[in-house]
Amino acid sequence: MAVAAQRKDQGRPALSRPDLAELKSRLARVRPEIEARAHATEKACRVPEANIDALRAIGYFDIVKPALFGGFEHDFDVLVELNIELAKSCASTAWVAGLLAAHQWLVASFPEQAQRDVWDENPDAVACGSYAPATKAVSAEGGYRLSGRWSFASGCDNAQWSLCAALLPSDDNAARLTPAFLLVRANDYTIDDTWNVVGLAGTGSKTLVLDDVFVPAHRVLSFSATTSGETPGAQLYAGNAAFAIPMLCNIPSCLASTAVGAAAGALDEYLVRTSKRVTRGAVAGSNNRMAEFPTIQLRVAEAAASVDAAREVLLRDLRERAQTVRAGASVSVDDRIVSRRGQAFAVNLAIRAAEALNASTGGQGLDLANPVQRAWRDVNAVGRHISMNWDAVGTMYGQMALGLPPQGQY
Repeated sequence: MAVAAQRKDQGRPALSRPDLAELKSRLARVRPEIEARAHATEKACRVPEANIDALRAIGYFDIVKPALFGGFEHDFDVLVELNIELAKSCASTAWVAGLLAAHQWLVASFPEQAQRDVWDENPDAVACGSYAPATKAVSAEGGYRLSGRWSFASGCDNAQWSLCAALLPSDDNAARLTPAFLLVRANDYTIDDTWNVVGLAGTGSKTLVLDDVFVPAHRVLSFSATTSGETPGAQLYAGNAAFAIPMLCNIPSCLASTAVGAAAGALDEYLVRTSKRVTRGAVAGSNNRMAEFPTIQLRVAEAAASVDAAREVLLRDLRERAQTVRAGASVSVDDRIVSRRGQAFAVNLAIRAAEALNASTGGQGLDLANPVQRAWRDVNAVGRHISMNWDAVGTMYGQMALGLPPQGQY
């Protein structure tokens, strides 16, 4: 029996699911322990299982997961709003947790059998991912075989599966290659510890190594299907149009939320430290309150306004895309590019906020355990991600607005 037929109100899961207020309350209870481990997380170059366990216990990985498999089926704005809060405490944990949670929705885009492979065996399973399709898959009976290296697999130490992007050969044209995600079990790959970086160090974005791994055809999802929203999962969950939103309107917003939340956390920390701080240097004079300097006041205002604007842009775009599909319409290419613009510009604003604060932390800001400088490094690291790079995404929007064919990811 089709899933949509089993549940007449697929888009409105049981009333027992926690709402945003309840999820925020749950997250607030675990944030202090995650924040206390932030420096250790960075030094370990991976998110500790204690953080993942704490988030799993409050239902973090169920937020956008299908109700059929125990999820809450919330819209993405709920996940992004929560991830901004989490990133205030630890950007690396938010980057990984946001992706693992978002990938529950992406796994739900695959055919039903693939979803059952993941969640029937382990209802708590989550998937990391490596999105750059740099490797060619080889056709095999009933599926494909994969060999190669998949880099930047954030949270791979915490995942039971991975979404490995690859180029698939065409049945009718060997020269034509189709990019797709292939869903691979964790015991089918090894992890090469290649992650030693200055920002988002705790994400453990290491390299997956596959050696002639067979992937059945039902665990394949083409890029064209997921970027258009026309996926097997969208048909499977026809009662909830949120599963028909194009992938790049949703998932990059989780990445952007990490930068926005980290900048917001830096502002909170900066206000606590600076409101009490007095100068000791000879240039500015001693025993003057930093809070009374107009330049400090302006930095606070700029950071606060930037964070506020970034948050509003992200949530607005997510809500508008959800409104579109619930009205029975398809998300247009123009709207998809507007979403991409908002994601990248939100990160741009977060960088602006972090720069304004970090530049005035003085010698104390050089301490690697200082949350403001860690946020500054983490926010700038988010901006280096190709999906968040303002030069790349901004020019794509400009091309569209000027009537040129847009070049980029949308």
